[in-house]
Amino acid sequence: MPSSLPDLVRQTPELSRRTALMGALGLLALPATGFAAAPSTSSSTVWPQALQVPGGVARLSLGPSPQRPVAHQGELPLLVVGDMIAWTAIVGVPLAAAPGEAAITVQTPGGGQRQLIYTIAPKRYSEQKLKVSPRTVDLSPEDLARHERERAHQETVIATFSQPLPAALRMRVPVPGRKSSSFGLRRVFNGQARNPHSGMDIAAGTGTPVVAPLSGRVIDTGDYFFNGGTVWLDHGGGLLSMYCHLSAMDVQPGDVLAAGARLGAVGATGRVTGPHLHWGVMLNRTMVDPALFLA
Repeated sequence: MPSSLPDLVRQTPELSRRTALMGALGLLALPATGFAAAPSTSSSTVWPQALQVPGGVARLSLGPSPQRPVAHQGELPLLVVGDMIAWTAIVGVPLAAAPGEAAITVQTPGGGQRQLIYTIAPKRYSEQKLKVSPRTVDLSPEDLARHERERAHQETVIATFSQPLPAALRMRVPVPGRKSSSFGLRRVFNGQARNPHSGMDIAAGTGTPVVAPLSGRVIDTGDYFFNGGTVWLDHGGGLLSMYCHLSAMDVQPGDVLAAGARLGAVGATGRVTGPHLHWGVMLNRTMVDPALFLA
């Protein structure tokens, strides 16, 4: 599973050695301990499912309007879907969000703004305490410098907000296999807490095809220190997805993929202990639980 994304999402101006290690190595792949699926809060057939907890998704009604409303979370633009009868803002809730009230800003037709308040419920994710070799979690100065360079590059990738907006939000699983690590899992290495796991890990053999769960455009490919072979897809409106530890990348930036099109193959590249796919889904620069997008 990848080890650098939580660092990328944080908006801190400086990346200290301790911050880099805590953010990156909190997602270091280790032997699987089972997968806890995200709870479903309704039998609705809309995707993503609403789950207003840290790492979840809020679906906020914006009401009717002859034009698509423009909404922001802070300075970040939000995905707004629907039609003139009923518009909905789809908001990714950061894993670091505190329970309680939060707000988005919606521009009004007259050029003003209104705030829409919603509530983030608490959620306690599982915790795993592990004893590992110090070599597993310590970076050399050279490796840390590489990680920082890659982090700076990927910050530009995750800032993508494009048109057209996605026509549908229901996703398919990108590779068949056992879910080997749960979203939000908090790990403690040698007594030191790391950032929670920000994606879904799927155990599969090296070479197993990985497909696009939703149509999208390839916006980045690369071989990264922690994430190994990585592909990023842009689905529009700030909805992005990433695929890590690939043994093969069959696409290049600019390629447009239909849902189900092959993008690469499962591998064990980067900082991992065995072959698997790390699949991440991002909304408004926030990693959210991919399970909320699955039927």
